[in-house]
Amino acid sequence: MLSVISYPVFALSVIVSLVLSISLFPVGWFEFRPEWLGLIVFYWTFRAPGQFGILFAWCLGLLLDVLEATPLGVNALGMALIAFLVLTVHQRLRMYPLPQQCLMVFLLLGINQMLVHFLKQLFGGEDAGFSYLWPALTSALVWPLFSILMDNINRKLG
Repeated sequence: MLSVISYPVFALSVIVSLVLSISLFPVGWFEFRPEWLGLIVFYWTFRAPGQFGILFAWCLGLLLDVLEATPLGVNALGMALIAFLVLTVHQRLRMYPLPQQCLMVFLLLGINQMLVHFLKQLFGGEDAGFSYLWPALTSALVWPLFSILMDNINRKLG
């Protein structure tokens, strides 16, 4: 757990993750883009579970729904689920080494991706197959650098 939370770092990380979530990627690489907002929800809920939780994640998910023009509540439900699952295992997660944390990031963001994919299918989505899980895998691969970078920035500015 971080001793001091830098709220400007928190606000800036949320803004940057929302921008990266809707930023343009090359056409062939779009499906491999990490789930940036999911990583932010995972990170802040993991590092500061007392300050950031399910309501915070729900609001960020609603913002993502508005930005992506998806049915309202789809991403909000997914982000709230990530926060709930991280809050459930955050004490054990702290003791895991980094490779095991990457596996947990993959599992929790994969559950989020499955839920969002299922809900989009209910609303008439056309995607088939398991390609929707690529963002969970790339997010897990990015997690070590992401968490170290965020920890260092938060320590220096907190």
